[in-house]
Amino acid sequence: MKEIKHPETEERAKKIKLLILDVDGVLTDGIIYISSGGSETKSFHVRDGYGMRRLMESGIQVALISGRKSGAVEHRARELGIGLVFQGVQDKTAVCRELLARTALRKSEIASVGDDLPDLPLFASSGVRVAVADAAGEVLEMADAITGRRGGHGAVREVCEWILKLQGKWPEAIGQGTGK
Repeated sequence: MKEIKHPETEERAKKIKLLILDVDGVLTDGIIYISSGGSETKSFHVRDGYGMRRLMESGIQVALISGRKSGAVEHRARELGIGLVFQGVQDKTAVCRELLARTALRKSEIASVGDDLPDLPLFASSGVRVAVADAAGEVLEMADAITGRRGGHGAVREVCEWILKLQGKWPEAIGQGTGK
């Protein structure tokens, strides 16, 4: 993590049980390719996928919340085994409330990653708020931590690895546990 703004942030991250991610600008670089026929293409970083899988296999849930609807997002989520996918969301606060109720978690057990102003409601519903390196100024200001990588370029992997290392789960997540 490039910057941790508050000393207690890492202690809070040790308690995370759910990671909420925005999609465009966090899991992607924010560029949307649309053909003349209207089909849409997005690019996802393979390392982000690896990080999310390690997180989920370590018992930490992952949720995707996006203001747009995209078949590519649906496909990628299915490929990774992410069941908590919310697309076309206009009110991210309401979805966060739904997630809290559905998972029976407390705000302190949730981390979120965002890049732009529509993600600030995610931050308000999270115990740990992370901005990608190229996030909007207001998002960077509200974040507890800032990644060294840009959205769509491995920032999510960075967050996943950071959480797993703080929770002491990284060696086991990558198959280098003690074997006990």
